[in-house]
Amino acid sequence: MQTQFTIVGMHCEHCEGRVQREIGTISGVSEVSSDHRTGIVTILSDRTVPVETIAAAVDEAGYDLADA
Repeated sequence: MQTQFTIVGMHCEHCEGRVQREIGTISGVSEVSSDHRTGIVTILSDRTVPVETIAAAVDEAGYDLADA
C-alpha cells in the first residue's frame, strides 16, 4: 500500500532523513521516501497505517503533517 502526505518544514536533505528515519520505525512500513523541495513523503506499507501514527512520527522528527 502506498500513501503520500505533505510535510511542513522540510527544507533540506537532512530534514528528509529525519522524517524518513522516524516514519521508518513504524511497524508495517517497508519504505519511506521524501522530497524537501515538494514537501511530499511517500510511504510503502504492508497494511494501513493510521494517519495519527504518521503524524506522531513526523512530530517526533520536528515537523508537521499538513494533511492532519
